[in-house]
Amino acid sequence: MRILVIEDEKKVANFVMQGLREENYEVEVAYDGEQGLEKALAGEFDGMILDLMLPKRDGISLLRELRGRGINTPVLILTAKGTTQDKIVGLDAGADDYLAKPFHFEELTARIRSLLRRSVSVEKTTQLKVGDLVLDTITHKAKRGTVEIDLTSREYDVLEYLMRNSNRILSRSVITQHVWNYNFATDSNLVDVYINRLRNKVDPPELPRLIRSIRGVGYIMREAEPGNNDFQED
Repeated sequence: MRILVIEDEKKVANFVMQGLREENYEVEVAYDGEQGLEKALAGEFDGMILDLMLPKRDGISLLRELRGRGINTPVLILTAKGTTQDKIVGLDAGADDYLAKPFHFEELTARIRSLLRRSVSVEKTTQLKVGDLVLDTITHKAKRGTVEIDLTSREYDVLEYLMRNSNRILSRSVITQHVWNYNFATDSNLVDVYINRLRNKVDPPELPRLIRSIRGVGYIMREAEPGNNDFQED
């Protein structure tokens, strides 16, 4: 499980990072709001720990940005701002839990485990849907409208990842890290090969395109919207 800690107090951040690593979590740390947003958008995390009083960008605006982009990673706010009104603002902005400083590390880890359990439970849905494309996560069968789509094992893995992260731009490196679980050379075109295979099956010419390439960045899957051309495609 990968956790992103966004905390400007380095002693606190390093304490949390070390403790979570001892609990066998993979941990990355960002020390300001801009760096935190960049890491959150570029990486694939199972959970985030977020301070509110951050330099360069505050935690509430960062959280609203993530939720506005469709990123639903569980977020635990960890902050010295512990009034009832502070908690209401944080939870209304999209946080899943709230813990005030000072805190006991045992309570922090218990809350993280609870968030991750809830997240896994949500992800166990047996069907994913983007537009008229439906993917059954048990049978690995796909259907676009009434037309069934045959997928190889790896094509299924790529399509499932795209659909679970619909409306989110995914870089080629993020896709390879998640689907193949390691990094390819930067000049590898393996992701492009599989995306092209999926497009031939999922996006026939007569139907609106669901998988779109973002020039110089990667790919995004989203429901087609008439007249929406806000991305430059390769």
